[in-house]
Amino acid sequence: MKLASSLRDQEKSVATPAPPLLVFADDWGRHPSSCQHLVRRLLPHRHVDWVNTIGMRTPRLDRATLRRGLEKFRHWFRPIASEEAAPPPANLRVLNPRMWPWFTSPLDRRLNRRLLLRALRPAIEALPEAPVAITTLPIVADLMGALPVRRWVYYCVDDFTQWPGLDQRTLRDMEETVVRKADVVVAVSETLRERLAGMGRSSLLLTHGTDPAHWGGDDGNAFEPAAGLERPLVVFWGVVDPRMETEWVRRLAADMTAGTVLLVGPENDADPALAALPRVARRPAVRYEELPALARAASVLVMPYADLPVTRAMQPLKLKEYLATGKPVVVSRLPATEPWADCLDLAGGAEEFSAAVRTRLRDGVGAGQRAARAGRLAGETWAAKASLFEAWAAGREL
Repeated sequence: MKLASSLRDQEKSVATPAPPLLVFADDWGRHPSSCQHLVRRLLPHRHVDWVNTIGMRTPRLDRATLRRGLEKFRHWFRPIASEEAAPPPANLRVLNPRMWPWFTSPLDRRLNRRLLLRALRPAIEALPEAPVAITTLPIVADLMGALPVRRWVYYCVDDFTQWPGLDQRTLRDMEETVVRKADVVVAVSETLRERLAGMGRSSLLLTHGTDPAHWGGDDGNAFEPAAGLERPLVVFWGVVDPRMETEWVRRLAADMTAGTVLLVGPENDADPALAALPRVARRPAVRYEELPALARAASVLVMPYADLPVTRAMQPLKLKEYLATGKPVVVSRLPATEPWADCLDLAGGAEEFSAAVRTRLRDGVGAGQRAARAGRLAGETWAAKASLFEAWAAGREL
């Protein structure tokens, strides 16, 4: 009887479609975040409503804010922003609720709560069943308990209270609410788990993954933005902002007798001194699909991050991407990078960083590093991470 009952339960589980997901994160398609990597692996068997929000940065009178504001207006009033915009994958619906661009005062928060509830309730009520809500953003605090969802999952990817340019006090207050009310809390690093524990909440650890097929192939395309730059190339890709250790880049550029340090990605309050350094070139952000070509053009991949509270808390998405390319990797010594010391070179200062990069330019990846990478990356795929995340979001701890 027990066996027959177990088989019936399994058949019912297989036959019952997984409940839909309601996701609050960075804008879909804007950059390949960890949440987007996970959700892409769930789309074949789940409907997902992805909510594009205004983000968390306090608006300022500058070019970046203006550009971001215009982008949001296009989303709100013309959902397909351009003819070149790729259509969303099957089972994904992107929602662009109109929002007020501040959360600082109680009035700001009440207004955004009202706007979001008015936009999202009809979308949720049209679903065949209540969704599981997943958020990487603390700004949903005022929606918890008001939206008709079956459970809340807080996917903690960063310590936003340490990010420059954010309203840290408001974010701290909102995150404390999210942490307290969430049914499940998942963190991407041990540092973040310790921080959450300090807020009285235990969490599950899910570090970032990678896609070996994406980085291991060669489509024959060259990275055109690097054309004309002196080789060899020492490459960083990602946001160029105050987390970058300018002095390390300066020392490396001064010590190199040939080649170029190439920084690829958007800028956000980047140190103006970077633009004046010899042998340093800047290029804007490129699509995720172009990054393998950039990696093939590189001789060494680097992450010269400063030792700051925000960098000590983060789990850099590019770390395992760098390792999966097979190229030499030199990074700052941080909590997220130290466990990978057998696969790359760690640096604790400008001189050590410059020396390590120049050694790898000469010698390439060490044999021991190559062997260590092959073994350790095998279990770090996004598919494996998505399976764990899906089980935890459903309330099943494996």
